[in-house]
Amino acid sequence: MRSIYDQIRELEHVQGLSKHERLVQGFINAVNEKVIVKGDMLPSVNSLIQELGYARETIAKAYKELISRGLVESKNRIGFFLARENTRSQLRVALVIFAFDSFQEVFYKTFRNKLGKNVHVDLFFHHNNIEIFESIIDRIRGKYGMYVVAPIPDKKAAEILQTLPPDKFLMIDRYLPMKGEFSHITQEFFDASYSAFAVLAPAIRKYKKMIYYHRPNADTPEEILLSFKKFTKDFRIKSVIRPEYIPGSVEPGYVYFTINNAELWMMLKDAKSQKLKLGKDIGILSHNDEIVKEIIFDGITTYSTSFEAMAEKSAQFVLKRRRIQETLPTVLLRRGSL
Repeated sequence: MRSIYDQIRELEHVQGLSKHERLVQGFINAVNEKVIVKGDMLPSVNSLIQELGYARETIAKAYKELISRGLVESKNRIGFFLARENTRSQLRVALVIFAFDSFQEVFYKTFRNKLGKNVHVDLFFHHNNIEIFESIIDRIRGKYGMYVVAPIPDKKAAEILQTLPPDKFLMIDRYLPMKGEFSHITQEFFDASYSAFAVLAPAIRKYKKMIYYHRPNADTPEEILLSFKKFTKDFRIKSVIRPEYIPGSVEPGYVYFTINNAELWMMLKDAKSQKLKLGKDIGILSHNDEIVKEIIFDGITTYSTSFEAMAEKSAQFVLKRRRIQETLPTVLLRRGSL
């Protein structure tokens, strides 16, 4: 029976092919001719060196490309295995995010469209649960050409993420400090929140008190809570922090700030039922902008980064594989609600 080595040797006389290209195409030919099938263990780097006489760096580069195409997966301390038999698939991307909230849906759709039809994207949700997060990373490690991950603000999460190859890893949305160099396209929360609050201070002062709903066990960034506390102290704004919005509790004379969209919709429903005018009877501030917040109730005031820009830059990283370390700006969008 013909071997993988035979498939590679047959390409030695093809003009214009480098050794790296012979290796990659030889493996692809072996898959197409059913010499190897999904799940088969592939030759080790040392075996390929012995059989073909190629440099270790050349063989490692070839395996790296085959992994990036999603054809091969690497299992630590075991070896390389054929992951799939569809050789037409050029690249598989694992996208790991919090959940499918509206602004994350904007990210996904933009990301998916910018990558094009030749890139396959698998979507995973960790729901801000470290056990689910670890399980997902363990399951996808070595099986994808690129990993785009929105991390959990947990010390253990950094250790988990460092098991992914840094040249194939992109951190998005929230920045998490990690050892070594890695790519990230993220937003900043403390200074951005403080700046937005400060600009809104004159409008906030018109009300009795500012109420912030912060869910300690949710994915709400802790930096926003710290920024809120500093702002209200520095500007002497009367305030209160509550864990969640209780339906029907909206009252005139207050500014309400929430990051949770479900709470926002309930506030608006309650304001409508009480015939309260936004920007006059009550003020409302929301985080993370989206098209519906621009339209309803003469517009909801928000401060937000651009998830379209984040998605576009993330897609460029995947396609061009050039390291990027960028913190996207946050923009205050003033509308009728405050």
